[in-house]
Amino acid sequence: MQFGLTEEQEMIVSTVRRFVEEEIYPHEREVERTGTVRPEVAEAIKAKTQELGFYACNFPEEVGGAGLSHLEFALVERELGRGSMALTHFFGRPQNILMACEGEQRERYLLPAVRGERMDALAMTEPDAGSDVRGMKCFAKRDGDDWIVNGTKHFISGADHADFVICFIATGEDQTPKGPKKRITAFLVDRGHPGFEIADGYESVSHRGYKNMILRFEDCRLPNSAVLGEVDGGFAVMNEWLYATRITVATMAVGRARRVFDMGLAYAAEREQFGQKIGKFQGVGFKLADMITEIDAADWLTLASAWRLDQNLPANREIASAKLYASEMLARVTDETIAIHGGMGLMNDLPLERFWRDARVERIWDGTSEIQRHIISRELLRPLGA
Repeated sequence: MQFGLTEEQEMIVSTVRRFVEEEIYPHEREVERTGTVRPEVAEAIKAKTQELGFYACNFPEEVGGAGLSHLEFALVERELGRGSMALTHFFGRPQNILMACEGEQRERYLLPAVRGERMDALAMTEPDAGSDVRGMKCFAKRDGDDWIVNGTKHFISGADHADFVICFIATGEDQTPKGPKKRITAFLVDRGHPGFEIADGYESVSHRGYKNMILRFEDCRLPNSAVLGEVDGGFAVMNEWLYATRITVATMAVGRARRVFDMGLAYAAEREQFGQKIGKFQGVGFKLADMITEIDAADWLTLASAWRLDQNLPANREIASAKLYASEMLARVTDETIAIHGGMGLMNDLPLERFWRDARVERIWDGTSEIQRHIISRELLRPLGA
């Protein structure tokens, strides 16, 4: 691995960072205040992203994407992490699981998503099945050449803007020594399809404006052509396309941590107490030293995991380590930066209290910290037969 970026990669970083600073930062306070992104703002962000050639940059060139490597896409996500997720959502990174589309699905879902004509959302989580994906109760039953779906999904990010949803639904059940396990199939479901409802979700303290939604299926009839991949092959599709999404959480945590750190560093260099800059006090200076060390460690851990994917090397443990460490690092950095600012850190005059609230969800979605520790320990023990 090269411990440095190429000229092209440096250009990617500077271009996306400038975009976030100029097109995202100015709207953040409004989104935080109102909890919504105005449609004209969303369309402007999307249009400017397309002008830059970064829309769907996580897709290969043969389908109209920018064809970035895993490492390069991680750099993009790292810079986007500096801004409000409600706004950077419109920078446009469709779920790369759409590469599993075949035949007519490519024209109906994949290509329009890459062109920015249709937006997607991914749905797995249910009220009684979060980390336990195989415990989902939303069920699709065969009826001739169709499927009848009943059940509920919740915490579905981006579904408020989605034209269609990639939904993982139980389609069977196997008996195992550890109890019944559901067979899972991925379906493509259009907004407005009969029997399918997208409803408002819960009010969250994290990432205001980036809403979670509830999906309800009531005797929803889906054609067999809605199946993405193979019937009962949902886990195969997940394993091929989705596990790298944890890198996105890690990279965005690094980007946000650097923005927070920059605020703490500047304040420590400006604020005076007892006749000197507070950064000269060990109680503050040592915080800065610890924070930048952790940020750099998380950054390299994350980029290394993306690099392994580009080299076709096993990366499951490394990705889990990156997601675990970066998300927990962000929590520590936001907390310590608030400590440096004192009482003002908790006032909404500064964005620090927002970053503090936003940081909590990073340790939950795309696999909790506990799930990541399970993945890491399993990968270590399995080769030893344990």
